Amino acid sequence: MNTNEVAKVYDTVLSIPGMNETVKLNIQISRKNVLLLNRIIERGLTIKDNDKSGSLMDIFSKESLQELGAFSDECLKKAGLVDLNEKLKELDGK
Repeated sequence: MNTNEVAKVYDTVLSIPGMNETVKLNIQISRKNVLLLNRIIERGLTIKDNDKSGSLMDIFSKESLQELGAFSDECLKKAGLVDLNEKLKELDGK
């Protein structure tokens, strides 16, 4: 399947009734994986516009992407890793 076809499938799945309902998650995850998850989410959300044209990120609303970013930030806060993450970003040059 090409990117356009996959985007149509995701768009269909995301429009299923009930997909906008909130879900409470009770998970346990290591701090290492919280940092990794944050980095992956952040990287996906900061793809340059010219790099993401035709990508799956185009089908998600700005609100959904903002919620995902807020979720990632909240995970860092709960894990007590905000300061460490900022220092790692400085080392990475971002």
